Amino acid sequence: MAESTRRRILSSKHAEMIAARRFFLLFVFLLGSLVLYPLTEGSGSRYYLFRFLGSAAVLLSVYAVSFRRGLLMIAALLAVPAFLQRIILFEFDASALSVIRIILSLVFDAFIVVVIFRRVFSHEKPTAETVFGALCIYLLVGFGFTSIYALISSFNPGAFHLDPATNLHTLPDRFDFIYYSFGTITSLGAAGITPVSGEARSLTVIEGILGVLYLAVLISRLMGAYRTHNSASGT
Repeated sequence: MAESTRRRILSSKHAEMIAARRFFLLFVFLLGSLVLYPLTEGSGSRYYLFRFLGSAAVLLSVYAVSFRRGLLMIAALLAVPAFLQRIILFEFDASALSVIRIILSLVFDAFIVVVIFRRVFSHEKPTAETVFGALCIYLLVGFGFTSIYALISSFNPGAFHLDPATNLHTLPDRFDFIYYSFGTITSLGAAGITPVSGEARSLTVIEGILGVLYLAVLISRLMGAYRTHNSASGT
């Protein structure tokens, strides 16, 4: 009986430890998906590893916002199209089904960002976990704009121009938009892809501004509060 109780206590502590690191785990999988996304253009074990990371990131996003049962139910329902998108890797086109799938995936990303944002920036005393939550928001915004660019391209295939000198194909796919989105949000630029339509250029400017403001204002404020809290606590 004592041994069984001890095992239950250890199991409970282990579960609490994992729950306390939910944002860190989500950040690792999001970053892994971003780093390894070029491998999807190949085949074999690396290709399936990327699919696993993408689908795991969706499931961890649901887990990261499961603070209440209501949030968990909503996140789980919205996660279905995003999960299928990562597993099957649908092609973007102008069909109604493709547009609906992209919109639902975008709604899921927006929901996760809002919930994590409220959780992270409502803490008066930030911790390392809240810092990782803020970083998750940054990556999720980048992936969210990927879906927006894809949606624009679905309605207007000429919204983005791929330079034939640096691209092997003429129409952008999901991985081109990932590259373009994170090149924009980090202000590094995405060589080889040029926004042509007014909508594409406008959203590019908006994402660039959001990326700069988020890092300069929110992340710096959070890190400053985190260092102040740690100094005050003597750690």
